[in-house]
Amino acid sequence: MAKYMIVDGLRAEFTDEKNILQVIRNVGIHIPTFCYYTDLSIYGACRMCVVEDDKGNIIASCSTPPKDKMVIRTNTPKLHHHRKMILELLLASHCRDCTICEKNQKCQLQALARRFGLYDIRFKNNRPNYEIDDSSPAIVRDMNKCILCGDCVRMCNEIQHVGAIDFVNRGSNMIVSPAFNRKLSETECVNCGQCAAVCPTGAITIKKSKGKVWNALFDPTKRVIAQVAPAVRVALGEEFGMAPGENSIYKIYTALHMIGFDLCFDTSVSADMTIIEETNELAEILSRNEERRYPLFTSCCPAWVRYVENKHPQLLPYLSTSKSPMEMFGAVLKEYYKPSDEECGLETFNVAIMPCTAKKMEAEREEFIRNGKPDIDAVLTTKELASMIRELGIQFADLEPTAPDTPFSIRSGGGVIFGTSGGVTEAALRRLAERTNPALQEIRYSGVRGLEGIKKFTIEIGGKAVHTAVVSGLGNAETLIGLIESGEEHFDFVEIMACPTGCIGGAGQPESFLEDKKKRSSGLYTADKSALVKRSDENPVVTKLYEDGVLKDRAKELLHVHYKAPAASQS
Repeated sequence: MAKYMIVDGLRAEFTDEKNILQVIRNVGIHIPTFCYYTDLSIYGACRMCVVEDDKGNIIASCSTPPKDKMVIRTNTPKLHHHRKMILELLLASHCRDCTICEKNQKCQLQALARRFGLYDIRFKNNRPNYEIDDSSPAIVRDMNKCILCGDCVRMCNEIQHVGAIDFVNRGSNMIVSPAFNRKLSETECVNCGQCAAVCPTGAITIKKSKGKVWNALFDPTKRVIAQVAPAVRVALGEEFGMAPGENSIYKIYTALHMIGFDLCFDTSVSADMTIIEETNELAEILSRNEERRYPLFTSCCPAWVRYVENKHPQLLPYLSTSKSPMEMFGAVLKEYYKPSDEECGLETFNVAIMPCTAKKMEAEREEFIRNGKPDIDAVLTTKELASMIRELGIQFADLEPTAPDTPFSIRSGGGVIFGTSGGVTEAALRRLAERTNPALQEIRYSGVRGLEGIKKFTIEIGGKAVHTAVVSGLGNAETLIGLIESGEEHFDFVEIMACPTGCIGGAGQPESFLEDKKKRSSGLYTADKSALVKRSDENPVVTKLYEDGVLKDRAKELLHVHYKAPAASQS
C-alpha cells in the first residue's frame, strides 16, 4: 500500500520525497522558506518552514524525512507567532529601502512580510552599516540586506566549487564574505553570478550597465549596435507574462529599435563563426591521430575560462583559441563599420545583451581591447533589458515582430542552440559530419541533448570515433577534470558551461526553476527546427565575410585569442 501523511487533515501520499516540505507542497500548501533550495544541501537555518506534529512538537519540514501515517499541521497559533517573530527579527536588522532595491517586488523577505501582515517593527536595528562591495565587474554585495540564509555560500561551494565566499565571524557578528574581508575582485570569483541567482533578497545583485548604455543611446555621435544572445529570446518574455521558452526574438528587435538602438543583430550569427573556427581546431587535432592526455575544451564561457586560469592553469594550452561569439561579433562589427564611421564622423558602440553576468567581466579583459578600446563597450543582462523596456512603458507582449537588420540577418540553427547545454557540441558535430539528414539525426540522438550536469557519448565522424563530453556547472567540470587527470576517461572534445543547464540558466536571466529551464531549452530546439540553414558553415552571411569581407585573411587576428596563466601560476 502507498505510504501517506495527514497534512492539515488532508491525505498526502508520498514515495521518494526526501523531506516533509516536499510532501506538503505536493498537496498545494506553500510553506514559507528562505534557506531551502532544491539544488542545494539542506541547511535548516531560517526555521520558517517549521510545522507542528500531533504531539505538539515543532519540527523543521525541510530537514525531516516523511514517515508513514505521520500527522502534521502547518498553521497553528504557535506556528503563526513563530514565523511572524522570525520575520520581525530579520526585518529589524535589515535595510528597508525597498522602493530603490534591485529586488523590489521580487524579494522573498518583502513578500513574506506582506503575506504575514507585518507593517510595524518593534525592535531597533543595531546591526553595523556595512560597506557595499562593488569591486567586481559583474556582482555587487550589500551585506546590509543579507539574512544569512546561506544559499549563496552553498551555491558557490557545493555547485560551483569556487569557494569565493563563506560565513565569517560568529553570533550576531556573522556575515557572508570573502576570507579576511577581502573585496570580491580580490578573490577567485569567476563572476558566474549564480550566488545572485539564488539570493532571496538584494544582498547579492548584478552590477548594472544601463546608465552607460542610455548615455550612448542619447549621444548623436555614436552608432549604437545591439547583439542578442540565443538564450535571451526564450527567457525575456517571462518578465512580461509570456510563457517560458516562448521565442520572442522578433519582438526584441522591435523593442530595441523603440529604445533607440540603430542596428540590432543576433549573436547566433557569430556563433556560426565560432563553430567554424573551433571545428577547424578540432579537425586538425583529429587528423594527427596522436594520443593526447587532454581534449580540446570549448572557450565560449568566460566564467569557465577564469576558473581554468584560477584553478587549472595546466589546461590553458588545451582551451580553444576561438573567441566567444560575443567577442567575435564585437570585433567584426567594429571593423565592418570602421569606414562608415570615419566617413560620417561616428563611433560604433557595441552593446551585447546576454544571459550571463561573466560577460561583463569578459568585455573588460585586456585581450579584447584593441587600439585602446574594447570590442564590446557594454553588456546588458536579460533582466537589464527588461528593465529598460519597462522604463519606457513598452508593452512588450503586444509588440509586432520585426526582422533583424542587414547585413547580418541570417543565422543557422546550430548558432541558435548555443544557448543550451550541448548546443555548442551539436553545432560542431553538425559541421564535421556528413551532410545528410540521417547524420543530423544520429547527432541529435547521440546523447548530446538534455540538461544533465555531465553527458558523455561517442559518435563516429568521418570513420573515426570521437569521444565527447558536455558539462554544465563548475562542480561537474571539476569532477570531469578529475576523471581526465586520473586517466579514467579520455575525450577528444569537451564543452563546458559554468552555469548549470548552460546559458539558459545564466544569472542574468529571470529567476526560474528547472522546469522553466527545460522549456527554454525546448524553445531553442524549436527555433532550430524552423531554421533554413542548419550548419554554421552554410550561413551565407558568414561565408561572405570569409570570402570577401572583413574576415578575408584576418580570421586569426579578429577571431582568436590566447589566454595565459597568471604570473603566480607560471612561477
